[in-house]
Amino acid sequence: MIQKTTQLLLGLAVLTFHSLAMAQDTEIQPYEVIKEVDSIEIRYYPSATLVQTSGGNNFGKLFRYISGGNKSEEKIAMTAPVYMSEDKSEMAFVMPLDVHQKGAPEPMGENVSLCTTGPRYVAAIRYGGYTNDSKEATHKKRLLAVLAKNDIKPVGAVEFLGYDSPYKFYNRRNEVMVEIDYKN
Repeated sequence: MIQKTTQLLLGLAVLTFHSLAMAQDTEIQPYEVIKEVDSIEIRYYPSATLVQTSGGNNFGKLFRYISGGNKSEEKIAMTAPVYMSEDKSEMAFVMPLDVHQKGAPEPMGENVSLCTTGPRYVAAIRYGGYTNDSKEATHKKRLLAVLAKNDIKPVGAVEFLGYDSPYKFYNRRNEVMVEIDYKN
């Protein structure tokens, strides 16, 4: 009886861990794929609100904001992706669509601010697994080469996007993205 109970508990623990590692119940920033060019996607993003920060402990500052560390003490759901600058000195969280539409609460804290992006076209390349500097450099180089080959002009800095919790082990999603000068 004890052995069966132990096996049952172990099975439930494995199932729970697997569910947590595989689950993605996070709102994703909406976009429309306009077309694919040599394995990159040309996308249209509507306007969005981001909370952004820089200067160290970026994830912690943004997590405090969505956990109620804002002037309204409003808790806000985590969304994806998380935007990071190439040197990782800047980070931004996308606000859920309902928060964007009603207005995000004013931030508190050092170097935390809101910005609203205008509608924009971007080029993005997706890759899996845990990201690192080498993977990011490889995919950035490939993205910019495809754009150059197709006479598509990048506008602004390349951004790195992460979609998953560090605790998700399978089917991870990362992207390298840059705004482009694109006429539909």
